[in-house]
Amino acid sequence: MEEGIKKEQHHCTEAPKILRFAHSWCLLLSLFAISAGARAFDYADALRKSLLYFESQRSGRLPYNQRVTWRDHSGLTDGLEQGVDLVGGYYDAGDHVKFGLPMAFTVTMLSWGVIEFRKQIAVAGELEHAMEAIKWGTDYFIKAHTSPNVLWAEVGDGDTDHYCWQRPEDMTTSRQAYKIDENNPGSDLAGETAAAMAAASIVFKRTNPHYSHLLLHHAHQLFVFGDKYRGKYDVSVGVVKNYYASVSGFKDELLWAALWLYKATDNAEYLKYVVDKADTFGGIGWAITEFSWDVKYAGLQVIASKLLMEEKHKEHSHILEQYRSKAEYYICACLGLNENNGSNVERTPGGLLYIRQWNNMQYVSTAAFLLSVYSDYLQNSNQNLKCHGKMVGHEEILNFAKSQIDYILGSNPMSMSYLVGYGSNYPTRVHHRGASIVSYREHKGFIGCTQGYDHWFSRQEPNSNVLVGALVGGPDSQDDFVDQRHNYMQTEACTYNTAPLVGVLAKLLHLEDLSFDQNHSSPLVASY
Repeated sequence: MEEGIKKEQHHCTEAPKILRFAHSWCLLLSLFAISAGARAFDYADALRKSLLYFESQRSGRLPYNQRVTWRDHSGLTDGLEQGVDLVGGYYDAGDHVKFGLPMAFTVTMLSWGVIEFRKQIAVAGELEHAMEAIKWGTDYFIKAHTSPNVLWAEVGDGDTDHYCWQRPEDMTTSRQAYKIDENNPGSDLAGETAAAMAAASIVFKRTNPHYSHLLLHHAHQLFVFGDKYRGKYDVSVGVVKNYYASVSGFKDELLWAALWLYKATDNAEYLKYVVDKADTFGGIGWAITEFSWDVKYAGLQVIASKLLMEEKHKEHSHILEQYRSKAEYYICACLGLNENNGSNVERTPGGLLYIRQWNNMQYVSTAAFLLSVYSDYLQNSNQNLKCHGKMVGHEEILNFAKSQIDYILGSNPMSMSYLVGYGSNYPTRVHHRGASIVSYREHKGFIGCTQGYDHWFSRQEPNSNVLVGALVGGPDSQDDFVDQRHNYMQTEACTYNTAPLVGVLAKLLHLEDLSFDQNHSSPLVASY
């Protein structure tokens, strides 16, 4: 990392069985009634491309079925100096440091997407690719967790890495590895990695039970380690401070890890942790308007809300209600319905959620994901959201999530797709070393640090390779975007930008297919 259209609300109520078609159709109309000037999007293509992106970001020895052919093996000696095998994992963005915290959050979000929308991803034919993307990360975490209280946090360092503009296959920069342990704690990193492995264990439970069990074993050990030896990882690993500093601290990650472990195991002790520490760890105290690799509270609060909606654990309902209250604060803030305008998320004139100028799209994709998940929770429990007296149905929430995805795909003032490789107009000068330089497969001659800057970074031509599926940082607060390699605030992409898109794209594709099927069926057939 260097550093739509407002639709009339349809009042679709529960109908008798014979009228279920009308109810379903009403919902679909409210979601997909498109005015004459609006554009339709190919969510299937966007979904396929979003998963392709993770293959571009792979570090290590690439597999035989690698689809992104301009990449080759890299980082094959990672960990060698420290006597540990740290080959594999993901580069987080356009450079070649392997940062543990954003990598773990990427895997957590990919896993959560599969957990929520597995059927939709499978119907789209992308489940195998989604699971491969997750496993590429978890295989690395297993290697990096070399003993119960040791987790390797980073390989390489941002400062030396940024002196060079090279392909990953040519790396000459430091591959120094950094770890957390009892004497150098990192509860935030241990917690997020535990969450990623616990969430992934749910994904693999049916298809690979042995692997699922192994992931759970590591997740439990990491959670215990992070909870027992408390501290921020950026204090122990100082080189990360300028790149992925843990501003929110570690308490959100410990709650997050415990809740994911509860979801994976149904062990009441984990839920008790989430309930008992809800207040002291900020779970029911922090009202947050962003969800990111650093700040987990909104995601935690959304998951806790689901427990309440399912009417489980009535003995904890008082605390779970408070979690839900904070989740709804986040949802209402995204929808712009909080009473105090200052507590709503800002929007660009074109309607995009806007948190900050540096890589804003990461907050848009996570918001679209949480909104989609919460919409499902409300629909499944037959409830509405209340934003300061205004009742909001699940359709309206999903509608807004869809508007954010459509903005990303091209429904914006620039008519630009911010998902690279999707559509006919997308960023061609993405701030990404490997994509900008001629492919190693085509030109195996060594390209050095300054040579990369002189011949490739500074050129005005489009990148040599298309970084398909990358979600770039995106436009500024006025919807303006400058497609230049040096403009890394807008043109750099990160794995955690794209990861939340996978589930949402699958859901929107499913609804579109459902709409098409119902449009070509008779009401009587469709209602049964």
